Amino acid sequence: MYIYNMSKYAFIFSIITVVFFSGKTQLIAQNKAASKSQLMLKQPDYLKAGDTVVIVAPSGILKERTDEVELAKALLKSWNLNVVVGQHVFNQANHFAGTDDERCEDFQNALDDPTISAIWCARGGYGTVRILDKLDYTKFKRHPKWLIGYSDITALHNQMHNEGFESIHALMCVSLNEDKEGLDETIATFKNTVFGNPLSYTIEGSAYNKTGIASGQLVGGNLTILHTMLGSETSIDTSGKILFIEEIGEYAYHIDRMLQSLKRAGYFDDCKGVVVGDITKLRKNTTPWGKPVEQLILDALAEYDFPIAFNMPAGHERDNRALIFGRTIQLHVAKVKSNLDFNN
Repeated sequence: MYIYNMSKYAFIFSIITVVFFSGKTQLIAQNKAASKSQLMLKQPDYLKAGDTVVIVAPSGILKERTDEVELAKALLKSWNLNVVVGQHVFNQANHFAGTDDERCEDFQNALDDPTISAIWCARGGYGTVRILDKLDYTKFKRHPKWLIGYSDITALHNQMHNEGFESIHALMCVSLNEDKEGLDETIATFKNTVFGNPLSYTIEGSAYNKTGIASGQLVGGNLTILHTMLGSETSIDTSGKILFIEEIGEYAYHIDRMLQSLKRAGYFDDCKGVVVGDITKLRKNTTPWGKPVEQLILDALAEYDFPIAFNMPAGHERDNRALIFGRTIQLHVAKVKSNLDFNN
């Protein structure tokens, strides 16, 4: 009888032990995952006079765009920066600015070169995803530099984030032309950001704003690219972060479909807030969506209680203010205005 009781107690003790340690293991795993998503990202050194910026074209073809690249070079030189242009920037391989290998070679050289302080993408379009898995960041991590661009360059912003580095969502070379109208703030915020001046924005309010206060690392970019990264190593973890989105030339139902896909993948479950940039040139479908795009976004994200700010002037319009991805921001959203303050 005594032996039986001891066996029974030993059995109960073993069950309690298994439950305790399995629960503890699960908690440790959860904490590690949470801490990984909230790691402080490394900041490349801000630019200073005499630094070198390289212009590369990892995506679409730069056909008849030499004038814009010359203007970009002149702009950087006016800031006392040196400029080099990737060897294959003006190559043409059908849709792309050179073959995948050529575009990859230029970008890899830019990553590896310790004398380069920033990589400025000439344009977006499509093609970055085709070179993502060919790139090696070993030497870049020893001599990090700023990545600058938007649109298709979102794929590289995601990759930089997952490698543990901040990057800059800002204008590209093809954004420049002789007509400077509407570019003053775009260029000014670009310059302020790369040279490390304090960055903050007061955004025009919207009746659609979902009010609230949030803090977290700013991540995101072009909605289509964020959507196409799902399920890959380049997809970002938005836990505890604030998501920025922008888009151009899509049907309303395409935007809804992408938001629904992101939602089903858990993209917004632990998100702290959303900042909506320019969503422009919506295509007309034969069957009207029936609601403004702002309401479409609110409907898709109705189950979440985080703040949503509309009217951020960033994206595919001429007024394209610079944003630092990976930097913690303080977001205050009201109906009359929203404030984005970047931690220094």
